[in-house]
Formats: sequence, C-alpha cells, structure tokens
Amino acid sequence: LIHPGSYKKIFETCEELSEPIPAVITGRIPSFLRGSLLRLGPGLFEVGDEPFYHLFDGQALMHKFDFKNGQVTYFRKFIKTDAYVRAITEKRVVITEFGTFAYPDPCKNIFSRFFSYFKGVEVTDNCLVNVYPIGEDYYAVTETNFITKVDTDTLETTKKVDLCNYVNVNGLTAHPHIERDGTVYNIGNCMGKGATLAYNIVRMPPAQKDKSDPIEKSKVVVQFPSAERFKPSYVHSFGMSENYFVFVETPVKINLLKFLSAWSIRGSNYMDCFESNETLGTWFHLATKDPGEYIDHKFRAAAIGLFHHINTYEDDGFVVVDVCAWKGFEFVYNYLWLANLRANWDEVKKAAMMAPQPEVRRYVIPLDIHKEEQGKNLVSLPYTTATAVMHSDGTIWLEPEVLFSGPRQALEFPQINYEKYAGKNYTYAYGLGLNHFIPDRIVKLNVKTKETWVWQEPDSYPSEPLFVQTPDGIDEDDGVLLTIVVAPGAQRPGYMLILNARDLSEIARAEVDCTMPVTFHGMYKA
Repeated sequence: LIHPGSYKKIFETCEELSEPIPAVITGRIPSFLRGSLLRLGPGLFEVGDEPFYHLFDGQALMHKFDFKNGQVTYFRKFIKTDAYVRAITEKRVVITEFGTFAYPDPCKNIFSRFFSYFKGVEVTDNCLVNVYPIGEDYYAVTETNFITKVDTDTLETTKKVDLCNYVNVNGLTAHPHIERDGTVYNIGNCMGKGATLAYNIVRMPPAQKDKSDPIEKSKVVVQFPSAERFKPSYVHSFGMSENYFVFVETPVKINLLKFLSAWSIRGSNYMDCFESNETLGTWFHLATKDPGEYIDHKFRAAAIGLFHHINTYEDDGFVVVDVCAWKGFEFVYNYLWLANLRANWDEVKKAAMMAPQPEVRRYVIPLDIHKEEQGKNLVSLPYTTATAVMHSDGTIWLEPEVLFSGPRQALEFPQINYEKYAGKNYTYAYGLGLNHFIPDRIVKLNVKTKETWVWQEPDSYPSEPLFVQTPDGIDEDDGVLLTIVVAPGAQRPGYMLILNARDLSEIARAEVDCTMPVTFHGMYKA
C-alpha cells in the first residue's frame, strides 16, 4: 500500500500560510467538534544550501484545523524560535539541532571563530514535537529547557521560556501528564546531590486565581536515582496512575562527558552523545505521587527502547504499565536520519530489517513485596501473563505480556480516551501504524482481547490519531479519532480525517489544496 517514492513528500519543506484556507468536506463533520486540532512537526528541512540531517531537526511548523458550524479551515505557521529566525536571517543553520551541527559563521575572522567554540553550546529551542496547555496558555515544546508560548488563534509566537529559571532540570519531555484540574506533571534529568545524576518529576499547578504564571510555581515533587552516575538515560515519557509515577530507565544513555566536550572542537550534534549500555538492561522505577516518595525496590527487565507510554493503572496491589517498546538496546533514532527515510522503498525496508523490533508490551509491577517469596511469580492478576519474580539478590525480574506484535510493524504514537481513562483500567489504545518506519495506517487495539482494527488507504500517510469523546458518550470508545493524512498523489494532497473510534469507519474528511509534512504530536483544543 506504500507507493514507492511518494512517502518522501512528508519529509519536504513547505511554506507557511498567510491566512487560513477553507477545506473541502466529504461526509459530515460531527456537530460537537467546535474547536481546533493543533499539530506540530518539522516544516523546513534545509536553510539555503545547508540541509538538516535528522527527522527531529527540521524547523517547527504548527498546523491547525479549525471547526466552525460544520465547516473546516486549515492554517499553518512556523514558530518563530531563535533557531528559526536566525537561520532565516543568516540563510544558514545557526543553532545545532538534534542531528545537524551548526558551523560557526564563516564570515567571522579566525580569532572570533575560535572563541565562539568555547562559549558553550546554544541549546536549541526548536519546539517541533508537541503542544500542551499550562494554566491558560499553550506551549510548543521539544525536549530541551526552552518552551515557546504560542497564541493558538493566530499561531503567533509570543515568548520563549527557559525552564531552568524555575526548576532544577536540564530539560523536560514533550509528554507531560495533565490532570483534570489542569495540573501538569513532567519529568526531566538533572544534576542531583553531589553532582550525581537523577531524574526529577516536576509539578506545575493549574491556572492561578490571581492570574500569575503557573510555571513560576513549578516544583520538583520526587526524584528518581540514575542507574549510572555520569550517564542519564534518554527519557521521552513516563507513566502516571492515580497514586504512582512509573519511570522506565532504558539502556540508551547520554554520555555527559561526550556531551560537554562535543561542542568544543569537533562538528558534533546531540545524536553523537548517545550510547547504549547493553549490560544494563532496563530498570523500572516506582514512586508515590502524594507525597512524592521513591520506592526502593529493584525492578529489572530485558533491554528495550521506549518512547511512548500508553497508559498506567493500579489493580489489586499491582501497577500495570503498557508501553510501545522496541526490543534490544540499540537507539531507534539511529534509523531516523532523513537520508534513510527518503531512500527508495527497498532501501527503507533493508534498513528497518536491521533496526530494533517494535512490540506493544504490558509490564506488571507488584506493590506488596516480601523477601521470602523468592523464585515464584508475584503477579496474581487473572488476565495477564506478565510476570514478576524475585531473585536471591532482591531484584525483581519483570517479563512482559505482548499485546501487539508484527514484524517491522509498529503501533506507535499511542493515544487513549485520556480524559476518562488516564491512570485507570482501560480497554482501548489507538495508534499510528509504522510500516518499516513509514506511517501508513491507523490502528485500534483492545488491550484486553488483543483484537485490532485498521484504517488504511493506498499511498496515504496518516499521523498520530487523537481521540475526542462524544459529549454524552458512555462507552470508552464512544468518540472520534482525528488524524492528518498526506496523500501526495491525490488532487488535494492533505486532509484531516475523522474516524469513528468504535470501528475506524470514516465519518468525514476535510481536504485542502496543499501538501503537508510529517507531524509528531498535538492536541484537540475544545
């Protein structure tokens, strides 16, 4: 169903729009959709004759579909980050991105160039990964310490915020957990006591009565220790149930010494600072939420790569942790260089054969642990084959239940009915199907029965499906999924697709006359 060559279109630069354009509607837009679908991804893949090399390097473009009285408009604008504005002004890559090194200005003399090497790194503020609310404001984010406030009506960039001014973290993930009252929880690594590494969970309160900025009231609520003293694991998301935080520490490490020296003389970027420690396996960490206290049990599992948690919930003395895993210790981002993704289909497939294999997994962590229970499975939940076994050294070995697996077929960018089922026992996960890393379908998974549903069309490349509940919906899957699809060969090559979340049947589509690049994450703003 993948058309050789056309998927390359989702990795091509496009222009921003000066005003919203109307979409052509097929089907009928549900009347309860009255807000906006906001999405983020890369939109500028080269500056002048300098290319960006990695999927996470292209400059941040915000897309918006607005719903109004059954009509839909589409709008997009580049986020005016320092990385973007300076690149456009100087017509070259000015700030080093995830996989692209920014060379010092060739016009400056050798003396000033020499000094610019030692001023330390300018951390990128290219917020191309996600958008979420803090208080009454909306922020576009990546994984560094900079987040960017955006006006979601006009898509104008309003200000850059440095989180280091408020809380001890080197950066925060693009995947916070947000409670019903608007409280935001997130995780980032930091320097802990005695210059050792740790990971901090940060809490930002909901909108303040006195209209002050909730970011200023950010607090670290609990700290997780690091398995290796000088090498934090790469962390992309975390789990949160009603009473617990779950942090999964994978063998993909950031070599801090490399990181600090990388910026001096060599033409290095962030990707050069990752390494894998295959002996380490995966460490699962648990902490209580309120008050935040670390639970000092050693939960271990075989090596996985992990980007996205699906959901985490408690049941009868256990914490159930559902994740999109990649088997082994190799860093999946090694396969996301743009040159790989833009290669011919046979080459794309060949590279994906070498990559870690995707699998949706359920791990179960026992809360009640007694030393005398060595050697037997501590998991007594009747509905899962996941196990937890205590070894003689006190470590508890976790083996997962596989919820979904297909050779080189990932269910990724997972979403659930977050409003009603985040942190609770749930049944359905929705995701983007990756076929050898190319997104070619939308998948629904029943995590209890393992039944799956698929939406797919030839030569069509969808994005993460976002769930919106029908206002008076009773069932967990009573709602719609919103996704942006790129269909390069079609008359109108970009559209928003609305699917019935029950069976993935099409309800409507809103097509526009322009193509769109890949988007990563986003939100429906009612």
